Amino acid sequence: MENVGNQLYRLVNEAQTALFNQGELAQLTYGAFDIAARSMQESNQDEIEVTFPIGYRADKTAIEGKRKYNKEQLLGRYQYLAFHQLSVNGVVQLITIVEAMLGDIVRAIVTKYPQKLGSKRNIPMKEVLESSSIEEIHLRACDSFLNDLSYKSPADFAEAVQGLLSLNLFECPAFHKYIEAKATRDVYIHNRGVANDVYVRKSGAHARVKSGMQLPVEIQYFLESYETCIQFTEWLETKLHENWHSSELEDYKKRQLEMSLPEKQGDA
Repeated sequence: MENVGNQLYRLVNEAQTALFNQGELAQLTYGAFDIAARSMQESNQDEIEVTFPIGYRADKTAIEGKRKYNKEQLLGRYQYLAFHQLSVNGVVQLITIVEAMLGDIVRAIVTKYPQKLGSKRNIPMKEVLESSSIEEIHLRACDSFLNDLSYKSPADFAEAVQGLLSLNLFECPAFHKYIEAKATRDVYIHNRGVANDVYVRKSGAHARVKSGMQLPVEIQYFLESYETCIQFTEWLETKLHENWHSSELEDYKKRQLEMSLPEKQGDA
């Protein structure tokens, strides 16, 4: 049977890769906006017509709308996209990646050690009877557990999985910043970017504004959130390895050490 430590290492590594890709895509998108804005400014046209979809026909073709902008108006739209909307969408993606990683980690451990769910976890008799094996019952119980976790705040999530993961997420400084970033994501999804009492309560000492104020999400905040998520995954990688040894992580560290040795010898 597969080493659960290696499985956990790959899950965290895949999340890190996805985070790095998100950072790269954000930079490429920002560059594309910059190129488009400079091209527009250098244009001799006083007005620029933009075509965009406003609907979709039954024959699977777009219904197009058109709007004319002067240069100042269009530049303002590009600046809004580059300095605000790109950051908001980026933060949403970062939090989604980390959330998915945490769910996958819990699933991997519960699948390997179903007894960690405890004796109080119940599933409907109908699902038990429909299951073809004890392993399928374990998976259904795990799905029920993960569904319950999906409605919890990061702080409640950390408390709920502490015994299961054998680690305390609150010991990671980056996790506290992640809690605020997730609360920010929720505010933009559910409350149009206006902070509310829920945001203030969840963010605690890391709350950036008071309830009723617009939450700023600009390039700097995206970069800070990006670094927070990277630091959190690095901490998780180390702590999970302490509890569930990963031979793949050890091999990776060994290769990195071997690659650095010739450089050190050459410098000497």
